[in-house]
Amino acid sequence: MSLICRLNQSSASFRKTADNLKRAAQIESNPETIRQVVEGEGKAVLQAAGQGRLPPTWTAEDCRSASGKTRVYASCDGVKVPLVTDEEKRKRRQKVHQKRRHRGRKCKPLPRLKAGADNAWKEFRLVAHYDETGRHTHVSVTRGDHEAAGRLIARDALLVGLSKAEERIANVDGAPWIRNQLELHGTVEHIGLDFYHFSEHVHTARRKVFGEEDAEGLAWSEQLLHRAKHEGYASAWEMAIACRSRATRSKRGALDRLLGYMSERREMIRYPDFLAKGWQIGSGPIEAQCKTTTARVKGSAKRWDAPNAEAVMALACLDNSRLWDRYWLTHDPSTN
Repeated sequence: MSLICRLNQSSASFRKTADNLKRAAQIESNPETIRQVVEGEGKAVLQAAGQGRLPPTWTAEDCRSASGKTRVYASCDGVKVPLVTDEEKRKRRQKVHQKRRHRGRKCKPLPRLKAGADNAWKEFRLVAHYDETGRHTHVSVTRGDHEAAGRLIARDALLVGLSKAEERIANVDGAPWIRNQLELHGTVEHIGLDFYHFSEHVHTARRKVFGEEDAEGLAWSEQLLHRAKHEGYASAWEMAIACRSRATRSKRGALDRLLGYMSERREMIRYPDFLAKGWQIGSGPIEAQCKTTTARVKGSAKRWDAPNAEAVMALACLDNSRLWDRYWLTHDPSTN
């Protein structure tokens, strides 16, 4: 089982996994069997994690920073996953019926049609806890809503002993639901706005006001970001307000949106404070997790039922959390 799931992690399809299995271990299996094994094991991983039978190999006390203090980062993000819609499932069923009629012989009844998704894409949510170096990482996934993500935040914080860390920091992209869940569960002391996401909003305003490659606009955005990073919120706010006062009425809307974005996240724009303490100001680790955990479920012509996509992503989380060997030694009878 472990080998099948491992090969599937780097395969583009279950058919390719079957080919790799034959080459690697001289074991022949059809893609449908591979699919059932992988998705079944992924669901078993989710169940084990939910029951607390899959604790991380580290705790906050292992996460000592260069300053000598224990430091753990927490983060959360949403990522879109392609799903099979209800309409697509009905079209597929019609094609199967047509093929059966052309065969001209009686076949077994088809299983009951499961309902498909109402949209082609659904937002899944990832939760990550990690140390300064990234050597200690714990990642979880849910297809649930923001409240489900909040429960994962609280659960994983307990598993890694986050409350025992001397410094508990979150760097997030600024989505209100993320900040709300972090504050609701109170697992971190400091929440920062990812500098890259902040800069994206600054450059969006810059392009609307000055134009795509205007030298004055580029200098303005560079100076505003420098102020935010090294002088703080008030200095950056003052510069944005000054720009608005000079802008024509048609261009003030873009600056108003930037000011609104900044105002709503005022307490999160704390870059000088974070940098002075040696803390990260980017959410790169959770962004990287979003890419690696969805690598197997995204791609040309890929569509999933939500529970199966979650199961495949759970295996990626298991690997990214460095729990792969522990899980299979504990839960796979064939390895005992």
